[in-house]
Amino acid sequence: MASTSTEKQWTIMVYLAGDNNLDDAGVTDIQEMKKVGSTDHVNILVQFDRAGANIATKRYYIRKGGNVGKDEVENLGETNMGDPKVLESFIQWGLKTYPAQRYMLVLWNHGAGWDDTDIYRVARQSLHLNLQRRGTTVVPAQGKARGAVSLRRVRIVGSKRFRRALFRPSIEKALRPGKQNRAIAFDDTSKDFLDNIETKKILASTAKALGRKIDILGMDACLMSMLEVGYQLRDSVGVTVGSEEIEPGDGWPYDAVLSTLVKKPTMNAQDLASTIVKKYITSYGAGYDVTQAACDLNKATSMAEAVNSLAKTLTTQLNNSTEKAAILQARHQVQSYETIEYIDLYDFCDLLAGQSQNAEVRSACQKVKETIATNEFVLESAHKGEKMANSHGVSIYFPERSISPLYATLDFTKKTKWDEFLRAYQSSTRRPR
Repeated sequence: MASTSTEKQWTIMVYLAGDNNLDDAGVTDIQEMKKVGSTDHVNILVQFDRAGANIATKRYYIRKGGNVGKDEVENLGETNMGDPKVLESFIQWGLKTYPAQRYMLVLWNHGAGWDDTDIYRVARQSLHLNLQRRGTTVVPAQGKARGAVSLRRVRIVGSKRFRRALFRPSIEKALRPGKQNRAIAFDDTSKDFLDNIETKKILASTAKALGRKIDILGMDACLMSMLEVGYQLRDSVGVTVGSEEIEPGDGWPYDAVLSTLVKKPTMNAQDLASTIVKKYITSYGAGYDVTQAACDLNKATSMAEAVNSLAKTLTTQLNNSTEKAAILQARHQVQSYETIEYIDLYDFCDLLAGQSQNAEVRSACQKVKETIATNEFVLESAHKGEKMANSHGVSIYFPERSISPLYATLDFTKKTKWDEFLRAYQSSTRRPR
């Protein structure tokens, strides 16, 4: 096993969960990494699970050039990359075997923000199923339970392509216990995925082992630059890098990012995160609609406090017809993404501040904007494409019709009044019966 007991400047750990329809993209990204390779100052590690039930998961110490097979340092056999224990094992292996002054973990896969879909409502209300995660009920059925369904089954049924292809009766059939319909999943062989609660636990364990926060969590996945996601990880991660919008299949340009790092291995986490954002945007042509941002989670508490104040202020103004109209207009015009319930937080506050006649509303909006930009919760934000023109780096959940029951399980929801504002907003805008 190739290893080094000498502490380097950076260890990059890429958790490449390719046991799904992204398998080919994973191969391409490893080839990009091999254009640069590890150096005397930078370790580049990959754990790659390829598509197929009989293809082993392998760990690689990436070297420049040559055949990737020669970079293999460990064969793990078939694994479930959606199992938090598998991710935790990879991280602990990287920390122990390849020590460094700074660490970046990259989670490479499909993404869905904080993990929401209206399929949960069908499961709870129509089928009266308890929602379970690893055998434990996390959200009870509405009314008397008639059974249970795992969150991973709901996630599979709720995946983008599957959801668009099905009518409601087909969705209900797919959700019923015992059905094994295949669709896009995080780990197709095991039909499993990592949720944000599990990811928080794993990274907390990592921070404990390090004695400090991991420097960068990179999310080479879709829709992950959300306040809810960042707040969930605030105690164990220094900086996140992710996209408000979906990512094209090419994902990050690993060759461009790593070549910059090996030329200047002394760069700090903020500099590397900003480099990733810039290189990502530059790698896509004018025909793409893409976003990428780096966020400083050391400012996550201040960010939550600002949104909490905004939520309380807006809730009190919903009985004011003029202010209610301003909120509705801002929500209608705001920058949104592939999941339309996700909106750009800065853009919403900017629109609302320009339309509101209430000093408290304008002040609360200004505080959110300042925390994002002036106080640098968002360290670096970039976008390309007309459809993404009003993106500023961090999105937030703002559904107009119904709120996922799982939203209440997040740290952000427990700490702030944002969910209470959402309920009040939906109640005030609902058509009278």
